[in-house]
Amino acid sequence: MQNLFSIIGYYICVPFAWILRTFYELTGSYGWALVLFTIVVKLITLPFQMKSKKSMMRMNLFQPKIKEIQTKYANNPQKMNDEIQMLYAKEGVNHMSGCLWSFLPFPILIALYSIIRQPLSRFMMLSKDVVTEITTLATTLGYNAELVRKGYEEIGLAKFISDNFADFSGKFDGLLNVNYNFLGLDLTVMPGDVWKDFFTGGWPVIGVVLIPFISGALSFLQSKVSMSGNVAAEGNDAAARSNRMMMWMMPLMSLWIGFTLPAALGVYWIVNSLLYAIQEKVLTKYYKSHMEDEISEKERQKRENRIRRMEAAREQQRKIAAKEAEKKTLKEKRAEKQAAKATKKKNSTNESGRVGDRPYARGRSYDPEHYGE
Repeated sequence: MQNLFSIIGYYICVPFAWILRTFYELTGSYGWALVLFTIVVKLITLPFQMKSKKSMMRMNLFQPKIKEIQTKYANNPQKMNDEIQMLYAKEGVNHMSGCLWSFLPFPILIALYSIIRQPLSRFMMLSKDVVTEITTLATTLGYNAELVRKGYEEIGLAKFISDNFADFSGKFDGLLNVNYNFLGLDLTVMPGDVWKDFFTGGWPVIGVVLIPFISGALSFLQSKVSMSGNVAAEGNDAAARSNRMMMWMMPLMSLWIGFTLPAALGVYWIVNSLLYAIQEKVLTKYYKSHMEDEISEKERQKRENRIRRMEAAREQQRKIAAKEAEKKTLKEKRAEKQAAKATKKKNSTNESGRVGDRPYARGRSYDPEHYGE
């Protein structure tokens, strides 16, 4: 099982080691190679971070709806969860995606730690047999592995090779003369080993000891910036407590990492935290503007749809009114016609009822001159 994890760890380190080694060969400085490595890795992971940020921002938009559901179904947790899940599905948001991608830096940190701790087998990608041969040669030249902190033998060996590179040059393919000096600091030193000499060791010690504190401060800034745009925890005491805990836990973890591990890892963490804080600011501004436009467009479409529905309803009312009016007109005309018929009939009866008015009523032998007509 241990061999399996070792193999998996090796292949995880390969792409990151290639990037770091490429920048080292270009710059000749391990420190600047770390800075460029961090920038490139940040650019590679940017699409995933953007997806995470977008998901979080979208969740923030419909927090009022979630609060309404929580208030409405406070006494029915199952119904509340079902309604919230339906809301997530309707809005097209995966509430877990924002959390998953936030853990992405940690595998990178672990891989980089392995590369820094084992420069020959992970950074230079030398085989185990070659590392053994180099160790044997270094031992004959005066290298003593027992004087090196346990677990960091390869760092001690790499520094010995750098100090005596003429004795190793051309004998091993892929062997590099690693320059760990960066801004006057030795990046293989662990701040926890030299902090007692802070006031007497000069800049090489002061600078190394300051790395964990700078790392912790920037980590706090990173957490602050990240959580300032997260309103999902507002009104949720449990989430608010969790956020406050994370805001302090990350800086403390950064401080611990900076003191107990080589300064090179602290440099990476400083650059990563600074880039993350800048990224959060930019993405928050971008998605806020973008989503406000999206909301405005949705509201405009809603208004247009509402106006269309109102127009359709008014048109339907007009049609119904026109039909009713037409029915009324026909009924009135029918009634008028019937009334006219009735009046005509009545008049006809009255006129024809007068004596002598009808020729046949005067008799067939009627003689007009008989009555002096």
